[in-house]
Amino acid sequence: MGLLDGKKALIFGVANDHSIAWGIAKALHEQGATIGFSSIAEVAERRVKPLAESIGSTFVEPCNVQNDAEIATVFEKWQAQYGTLDILVHSLAFAGREALSGKFVNTTRDQFHLALDISAYSLVALTHAALPVLHAGSSVLAMTYYASEKYVPNYNVMAVAKSALEACARYLAVELGPQGVRVNCISAGPIRTLAASGVGGFRTMHGKFKEVAPLRRTLTIEDVGNAAIWLCSDLASATTGEVLFVDGGVNVLAIAAPEEDGA
Repeated sequence: MGLLDGKKALIFGVANDHSIAWGIAKALHEQGATIGFSSIAEVAERRVKPLAESIGSTFVEPCNVQNDAEIATVFEKWQAQYGTLDILVHSLAFAGREALSGKFVNTTRDQFHLALDISAYSLVALTHAALPVLHAGSSVLAMTYYASEKYVPNYNVMAVAKSALEACARYLAVELGPQGVRVNCISAGPIRTLAASGVGGFRTMHGKFKEVAPLRRTLTIEDVGNAAIWLCSDLASATTGEVLFVDGGVNVLAIAAPEEDGA
């Protein structure tokens, strides 16, 4: 018996087998959920389909989340095939590489609009389109990062987008709460993914992470997947509008704790 037996999950944002979204997909599948995927067309066909097949998933639909018609089509197809949706996972973020290095003050209007549209507004758009298939007990889950609260070098416009994403999640949690639909975020620490590689200086930050993190280890997509199991299961039935940190404890630090002698 799995914690998610009988539940159906639709996951947006798998890019490859190193994606946080894939870590979540594997974890939900292992706990008994039926999984579907959506990603941009070229990624869905070339990378996502083989991964989906590896866990027995037959629902892989292309979607540009900047296009409301494409979003609507994905959920229409989901409803036709599965009827309802128990778990919606938003693991989407994008900003041009040039906006993720240097000074934030140099962010252009177009760069700002693109990052906020794909990384934050898409949660609103997906949730709105999903309303006909969501029901009491459904869970919406989005991925964020601590740069939404504190300065992180080079995260720049993506930090602003993550702040907006978390605000969107809170508003959705309140508005969907009376229907029994929960909306939460996971704030994961640095993990070597395709998206993270676009942030200037990420490799250096990732390399030093375990020296700073209270748990003294790096993070994996499996760590995030395990947290997602709880948030998407009935065990978290009274939790909504929250940000759950999966970052080895870094978010509790004011300054890095030094190693003790003999440690």
